[in-house]
This record gives sequence, structure tokens and C-alpha cells, in this order.
Amino acid sequence: MKAVIQRVAKASVTIEGEIVASIDNGLLILLGIVDEDTQEDIIWLSNKIVNLRVFGDENDVMNRSIIDVNGNAIVVSQFTLHASTKKGNRPSYIKAAKPEVAIPLYKSFVNQLEKDLNKIVQTGQFGADMKVELLNDGPVTIIIDTKNRE
Repeated sequence: MKAVIQRVAKASVTIEGEIVASIDNGLLILLGIVDEDTQEDIIWLSNKIVNLRVFGDENDVMNRSIIDVNGNAIVVSQFTLHASTKKGNRPSYIKAAKPEVAIPLYKSFVNQLEKDLNKIVQTGQFGADMKVELLNDGPVTIIIDTKNRE
């Protein structure tokens, strides 16, 4: 599982002209899933995200988590995070999990994140053509790969 986490002042997801998700002050999480991902990856990643200290404290030092600031989250499925650009100029997405594997894992991740945050997490729509808007705050962008837990 690979996630790109962006601290945002605001973010939204629009599908076919309709806003389906919108937040202020929180995290926009782009999530890529591979066949090898497990429930263990989901639990580890959700825990890591909710405890990331990427929000400023009273001294503007990144010492607070999304829980500490009562922030919100949007999760957007993003198979292109697993693109391989090794050969040629057209990325290959063969590593990305097919929908029959990815959708249950995606839903499980959202459920785990809701449990860990103790609030509803907004989402895009798996497989849809989404327009994602964000105002990256900082900018702060963190990339986490559950297969490379650094």
C-alpha cells in the first residue's frame, strides 16, 4: 500500500460536476493498492497517518497530529501511485491491484481510518474520473509505502 498524504487548508473531490467530498484543515490521502497488501498493512498505515505530527503547535512547530487538531480526511483511490516508468514513456500499472482485490482493501482502509480518527472520513469514488482540488498547507506532502516502513 502506498499513500501520498498532503496537509491541506481545504480539499474537495468532484465527479461529473458534483462535489462528493469536501474538507477544511486536514489530510488528503491518495491511496494505491497492490495485490500483496493485507489487513496488517491497513492497520499499520492508518495508525501511522493518524499519529503523524504534521500540524503546527502554538510555536508553529509540526508537533500535532490530525487527531490533536480535530482535522478531517479525504481518501482517494489512486492506482497510478504504483506506476512503473522503467521501460519506455508510457507508465505501466501492472503492479496496481485489480478492482476485485483493491475495492475491499480500499473500503477496509477507510473503515480503519474512521475507527482510528473516531469520525467519518470522506472519499472519492473508486474507479471514477475524479477532479481533486486542494490547497496544500505548507506545503506538506508525505509519501508512505507499507512495504518500506521507514
